[in-house]
Amino acid sequence: MRLLIPLLAFAMTLNAHAAEPSAKPKTALVIHGGAGFVPKDSITPEERTAYHAALNRALDAGNAVLQRGGSALDAVTAVVVVMEDAPQFNAGKGAVFNAKGAHELDASIMEGHTRRAGAVAGVTTIKNPIKLARAVMEHSPHVMLAGAGAEAFADTRPEIERVPNTYFDTDKRRQQLEKAQREEAAKGKREARNTDGDAPTYFGTVGAVALDAQGHIAAATSTGGMTNKKWGRVGDSPIIGAGTWADERCGVSGTGWGEFYIRNAVAHDICARMAYRGDSLQVAAEDVVNKVVPAAGGDGGAIALDRDGNIAMPFNSGSMFRGWIKPDGTRGTAIHEGE
Repeated sequence: MRLLIPLLAFAMTLNAHAAEPSAKPKTALVIHGGAGFVPKDSITPEERTAYHAALNRALDAGNAVLQRGGSALDAVTAVVVVMEDAPQFNAGKGAVFNAKGAHELDASIMEGHTRRAGAVAGVTTIKNPIKLARAVMEHSPHVMLAGAGAEAFADTRPEIERVPNTYFDTDKRRQQLEKAQREEAAKGKREARNTDGDAPTYFGTVGAVALDAQGHIAAATSTGGMTNKKWGRVGDSPIIGAGTWADERCGVSGTGWGEFYIRNAVAHDICARMAYRGDSLQVAAEDVVNKVVPAAGGDGGAIALDRDGNIAMPFNSGSMFRGWIKPDGTRGTAIHEGE
């Protein structure tokens, strides 16, 4: 009898622990709407409200996927679709104009634990380029398709919506193009880097990185490129390892002067420093964005997320439109430094 009582107590303890609900898996989400120098006084209160509202809509779309147990891949797709449809950003509707007064769009997506990836470059009639990038990943043997070939592939996918190139027009982007071309003519340069005071012409690229309840990471990036770009210029956004990267421990979406992100494989370098050197996410992201890129002559920012739900959002351009939802559910949006 003396032995039976302790055994019964032990059994009851086991049953009590078994009945306890398991801890809710971590999920996290971080997004950006582009880095660039945007003085606080250059944004009206109405514009600021619209930017924060668009960032929050994107966060809500991605978080809804994660909270119902959906994949990180579905979450980043949902985020970027919302931002491609928001005219505030340089992706989809609201994309910048090229030198011919038209739009050429780029996008990429990557799933970390499988290393699957898809990208499109120089598309002109795809309403949501991120959807086509994902279709390339899931329904073709390739990673990147460009131009007319990418659009021919889109014709094989009924879920991909086509629009006239003028769909992407906005008055603000038209004004930026006209100003850039006036500056170009005045300065005699082949490309004018600035469109709005000192604002970089690549401002507004969008991206997202998500961690789902299964512990998987995905990243996605979409852009209209640089105002007044020529010769079919393609930046880092559709290039896996430069503007977008995800693996089993880390995901990154970059936003900045694309040529320098390509030359320094920025997105991959951040995750590689974690894998090969043991850097924390914050240290790796800060070192690459705020040391490597400026040393090479570039600027910009990045968002990054690791498998523990840690988030990094470094930028050296004065501002970066960004938003986040941490594993504990806290969230926020910000534009300038110190916010």
